[in-house]
Amino acid sequence: MKKLLLPIIALIAFSMNAFAGVKSNKELRGDKHFFVYSFVKAIDAYTNVNHLTVEGQRRLAISYQNLEMIIEAEEAYAKLVSLPEGVLPEDYYNYAMVLKTNRKYDQAGIWIEKFLVLKPTDLRGLDYAANKASLPNLLKDNGKFKIVHLDMNSDAEDFGPAYYKNQIVFTSSGTSPDLMKRTYNWNKKPFLNLYVSEVVDNQLQTAQVFDKSLTSNLHDGPASFSNDGNYMAFTRNKTDLKRRDRVVKLDIFFSTFKDDKWSAAEPFILNGKDYSVGHPFLTADGKTMYFTSDMPGGFGGADIYRIKKSEKGEWGKAENMGMKVNTEGDELFPFYEAKNDILFFASNGRFGLGGLDIFICELHGSKIGRVYNAGSPLNSSFDDFAIIANDKISTGYFSSNRMGGSGGDDIYAVNLNLNLSKKIEGFAKTIDGKTIPATFITLLDDKGNVIDTVTTKDDAAFTFYIDSENNFKLTGKKTDYLDGETVTNTFGKNLIVKADIILLQSEKNIEIPPVPADVIHGDVLAFHTIYFDFDQSNIRPDAEIELDIIIKYLNENPDVAIELSSYTDCRANKAYNMLLSDRRQKASAYYIKTRISKPSRVFGKGYGETNPVNACTCESEVISTCSEAEFQQNRRTEFIIVKHLKK
Repeated sequence: MKKLLLPIIALIAFSMNAFAGVKSNKELRGDKHFFVYSFVKAIDAYTNVNHLTVEGQRRLAISYQNLEMIIEAEEAYAKLVSLPEGVLPEDYYNYAMVLKTNRKYDQAGIWIEKFLVLKPTDLRGLDYAANKASLPNLLKDNGKFKIVHLDMNSDAEDFGPAYYKNQIVFTSSGTSPDLMKRTYNWNKKPFLNLYVSEVVDNQLQTAQVFDKSLTSNLHDGPASFSNDGNYMAFTRNKTDLKRRDRVVKLDIFFSTFKDDKWSAAEPFILNGKDYSVGHPFLTADGKTMYFTSDMPGGFGGADIYRIKKSEKGEWGKAENMGMKVNTEGDELFPFYEAKNDILFFASNGRFGLGGLDIFICELHGSKIGRVYNAGSPLNSSFDDFAIIANDKISTGYFSSNRMGGSGGDDIYAVNLNLNLSKKIEGFAKTIDGKTIPATFITLLDDKGNVIDTVTTKDDAAFTFYIDSENNFKLTGKKTDYLDGETVTNTFGKNLIVKADIILLQSEKNIEIPPVPADVIHGDVLAFHTIYFDFDQSNIRPDAEIELDIIIKYLNENPDVAIELSSYTDCRANKAYNMLLSDRRQKASAYYIKTRISKPSRVFGKGYGETNPVNACTCESEVISTCSEAEFQQNRRTEFIIVKHLKK
């Protein structure tokens, strides 16, 4: 049932188009076979026609493609797109997809470019344009995946694995002795049923029919189960040959395990007459379901939707997963891993290696995060789809009809080592730990480029999802506060990186009086001078250590007052450096004042680039040759004891 949602759309779209010329009886016979998915007979009829119409040539190409006769499909599409009239933009796209399956990526790109010219807003073409440069990396095996072909595979169609307690349930066209052999027009193989298998060392053992009571006369599967294994959703198809368009429809059904048996199948409320729903995935509690549908209102083709149950147990409104996931092509086989908030799905509409590719979507609650192609060897130039993974995303299973299998769709085991996005989270705070709501936070990369922004809410918390193995800077802005900033990185194994931003109150709110006239100045304290980064006024961790020593001294000596003198290095102009030194003394004074008794004992002043401790001066336009370490010595705050004359 992998492709049932795909050709349905093709048949509807193309059957309505006018064709050039009059159809022969042989071509009309081919159309009859085509409408009932008897593609082998359709091909036999079409290939015996001397001059096919445009529509007949298109249906011949589709028939070859649906039977995975890719070489023949390429030849048929090549002839189709060379016709002088009647060729559709979709023909260009389908031809490109067949070329990809034959690993002719350069030629495929040419035809997608032609498609994009004709349909410049199509999401498939736009995704190609945005990601085509990533092809060499997608083709490269960088060790993220190790795949194993399972011993149980046969020439039957085996696909769509699902976790069921300690077993695996999957969909297969295999037969057992006590089942009547029924063949499907499409590929002359038996209809699909659900099978269950024990798992030993990641290999699936001899499979048994999952439950005879849930077996219908046509296709059944794939399925999904709640975590306790007592509630299931599965796909089933019905064919109404009385309909003029001969459309095969997919529905979703539910069953509950109670009293040692599965209940009669109950239809999904969104099952419809004129569209399909299928490929369900249930979350652990069975109260949320992801599924695929070509229902009206989507982006075109088959889209992925999410739906939730109310407290009364009723399904609510289906939510389309949006244009970051869905395209005018087909998005199929959703699988959601809740612990890591990851949605896996298959698509032939997003830029990939050919056929259906597996994509990874990082969800952040209701927000769609990064969506990317999993790449080789999980994906190939053939169909790769229906992946499932454990809650560590370390092992799983997927389906593929790639070369080297047993024939048709096979199930593979896979070890995964994904490079998932990491999370930077923190709070906007004052120096004494009070949260600051409504702070504007900016995330920048190590080159100063803005990656994302957010304004904190009442809890003053912020969260960013970012790539691994990089350096980042965070800045915070709010009225009546000095800008705060912090640097962090995502090196290492931790998926969550903590990084708070400290904002100091601006000079409007910080009471730091000038040094009174009636004081006696003492000596510079025997404490270490603190230092600042270039063009910065925030208190560094090494400076906090020195300031804490001074704070302890002042709390032990409540009659002592202190004056702070702050400086800059000589770079930038003198007026700017005077302002920068003033910010540095205010930041230093604020840190001390908020931690001592009688904070009015703290005074401060900024002196710009005056009083350097070395010869690092910048006169007129002369560029200093001092090292960064020498400049650092001048970016400082010093501390002097002062005593009031009047008690």
